[in-house]
Amino acid sequence: MELTQDKIELIEKLIRNDRKFVNNEDLYEDFFNEMCKRSMPIVNTITSDATLEAYLRKIATTSIINVLKDSGRLRRTREGYSSVKSVPLEDNNHGNETTVNYSNAKIQYNIVDFESNPEDLAVKNEILQKVIDALYSINNAEPDKQYLRIYKLRYDEGMTQKEIAQELNLSQAEISKRLFKLMEKVKKAFN
Repeated sequence: MELTQDKIELIEKLIRNDRKFVNNEDLYEDFFNEMCKRSMPIVNTITSDATLEAYLRKIATTSIINVLKDSGRLRRTREGYSSVKSVPLEDNNHGNETTVNYSNAKIQYNIVDFESNPEDLAVKNEILQKVIDALYSINNAEPDKQYLRIYKLRYDEGMTQKEIAQELNLSQAEISKRLFKLMEKVKKAFN
């Protein structure tokens, strides 16, 4: 299965527009390859352009985070992920300068998506519900394979295959094989 030129251009645009792409341009090929690998199983099954773009935007973020983690440029902290180049505010004392600790400030905001219309949201929700139903059905059919747990660790928690293997006391090859089989089964559920 190959990507069409318009989908390749969309992937390139999403990678370049991600805020983590700035100062990491040298990893573009790794971002692109990771994103293609993650999106291949389902990209040709989505017919709505808006739904596809929303789906690929999420994959772009996950792919970029994973590549940055694997390359040692990003680390996990209690608050989420931070660049290994970032310096905590408490460490910014230089000579007579006064530093104020802003690390306890919590800023919350709701993301408003002006591009989505009710029809696109309905299609997106329907596709997500199909994926969820397929995941639970696949997991219930073979509970010993722990498909749902592996999926959650990989895509919700953002863990690498190596980290998942350590967590579940399995080999990385086995985790890779199970993720591949899971994606194949989800694809079949859509057809």
